[in-house]
Amino acid sequence: MSNAADREVAAVRAHLVERMHDRNISINDLDQLRLWMESKPDVPEGPWYKNFDSFKLCGEGRYPKTFLLPNQLARGQEL
Repeated sequence: MSNAADREVAAVRAHLVERMHDRNISINDLDQLRLWMESKPDVPEGPWYKNFDSFKLCGEGRYPKTFLLPNQLARGQEL
């Protein structure tokens, strides 16, 4: 990976951690997310989101991009 790509991945990771705290994502929520990610879900190349009831995970292609609150509108294909 190039330095620019490394910086982008680090920036997305930092954003996810910040949103996790902002959205009060609990350990139980993260466990749900972990189990889902371990199942190696098929995701589309474009925008998508997964509703976990207490939060939504939004991504694009194989990369998660942000967390939303349950009442926030997500864009893309629902998984």
